[in-house]
This record gives sequence, structure tokens and C-alpha cells, in this order.
Amino acid sequence: MTEVCPKCGLPRDLCVCQTIAKESQRITINVDKRKFGKLITVVSGINKKEINLKDLAKKLKSKFACGGTVKEENIELQGDHSEKTREELIKLGFSPESIEVRRR
Repeated sequence: MTEVCPKCGLPRDLCVCQTIAKESQRITINVDKRKFGKLITVVSGINKKEINLKDLAKKLKSKFACGGTVKEENIELQGDHSEKTREELIKLGFSPESIEVRRR
């Protein structure tokens, strides 16, 4: 017998909770300047109760070959990866309309 998802009641392999959660996020991508003029890409607005932020940060860091961390409900990537981050989030199943890239 397979495990059943407590949210949707479907078997784990057919569960759609993760897909629905990805489409309902309001994501903002900022590029901030930190100490000594270093650039940081900050991905915010992702609900950590619905999406595993550490896993998502790991995928983004390995894709862009950069360092980074998860602080509070934000993913911080070293360097300016704003456009590449948007494209990668779309590939991972997030809605393109819900992703906003801000330049400072």
C-alpha cells in the first residue's frame, strides 16, 4: 500500500500539492550590493512551509556554480544571477507571471 498525502488525499506519487504551491507563490528577485561592493541575488516570497527552501537553494547554487545560503525566508546567491534565476525557477515549475525581477 502506498502512502497517502494528508493535504490532497492522493497517493504520494500522484500528489499535486507541490505543483499547486509553486503556482501560488509571489516571488521577488532583487540584486543587492553588500560589503566591499559584492553583489547578492536575493530570492524572496517563497513560502517555506510549502516549498523546501534548502533543496531549492541547493539546486540554484549548483546550476549557477556559486555560493549562497537560506536566511529567514530568503535565498541568497553570491553574484548577479537575476535573469538566470528567473529562467531556472520557470523550468522548476514556478509560474512566470508570479516572478518579478527588481533592479536597484
